[in-house]
Formats: sequence, structure tokens, C-alpha cells
Amino acid sequence: MSAGPHATDFDEWVISTYGDVGSFTMLFVLLRIGETSVDLLRSAYLHVLGDELRWPEMVRLFRSADVDWSGVVFYRAGREGLVEDQQAKSRLASLVFKLNEDRSLIREGELFNADGLRLTIEEIKPH
Repeated sequence: MSAGPHATDFDEWVISTYGDVGSFTMLFVLLRIGETSVDLLRSAYLHVLGDELRWPEMVRLFRSADVDWSGVVFYRAGREGLVEDQQAKSRLASLVFKLNEDRSLIREGELFNADGLRLTIEEIKPH
């Protein structure tokens, strides 16, 4: 199934991931990305049961978090695809804890800006 001509990088990632593993659980963290900092704002998980999920639906979901976000990072909750709610909550808590300790782990996820386009974060080397 094609995402169509106006697809975002996020849409393509969902279609590709679903194509690889079928239904899956994703963990996500809303971020505020500054010039030299990344703040973790809110986190949640979502079960993806098909490849129809699109960026505008995610943005509507993010609005309910009621925070001023500029990016979001997604991770698959596990190689096994779908995970049970309790497992997803536990893995999300662990992920947020690790991200608070080490922001470079954001690079291991799928990072998108507010338009659903891929972002990369470069590490700032001390002078």
C-alpha cells in the first residue's frame, strides 16, 4: 500500500515497519528541541494494528498532551511486534529513564519534526 504523494517520512516509516513485522507497539516521546538542548516532555505508547496510521492522526493525539513540542522520537517496543500493555508501560518507563540519563539514545529511535519529517541530532562536542 502506498502512502500517496503527500506522505511524510513518518507515514513511510509506519508502512515500512508494518511491512517488516506486521502489527507492532511503538513507544514515543514528545521533545522540545532547542539550539543546544533536547527536553523530554511527554511519553506514551500506541499499538499499530495496520499501516493506515498517518501523521495528521498522530498530531491530533499529541495535541491532547497539551505541551509545546517541536519533535518526537519513536521506538518499537520490542522485536516481537505487539507487546501487552503492561510490558509496553514497563518498557516506556525504562526508555524514559534511560533517555533522561543519556540523550544520545534519541539517535537510536526514529526522530521526526512537527511536520513528520526525519530529523537527526548531532552531538555537540565540548571545545
